Amino acid sequence: MTDETNKPEHENKGRKVIYKNAGSAPVYGIGLVGALVYYLQHATTLVVGLLGVLKAIVWPAMVVYKLLEFLKM
Repeated sequence: MTDETNKPEHENKGRKVIYKNAGSAPVYGIGLVGALVYYLQHATTLVVGLLGVLKAIVWPAMVVYKLLEFLKM
């Protein structure tokens, strides 16, 4: 069995490349948009709004950190 994704582009002409294991990307995207809307709606100044954009990008890391802290791991 060959892996067509590692071949040079000219060898993949006419072949459809299927990427697997990308199921979490839409979930992260929806969470990113939701967090961005939430933080921007609650922003009172430009600085708080910019901080909200940064928080929206890294919210999964904050959730995992708080979960591990809660579970005392």
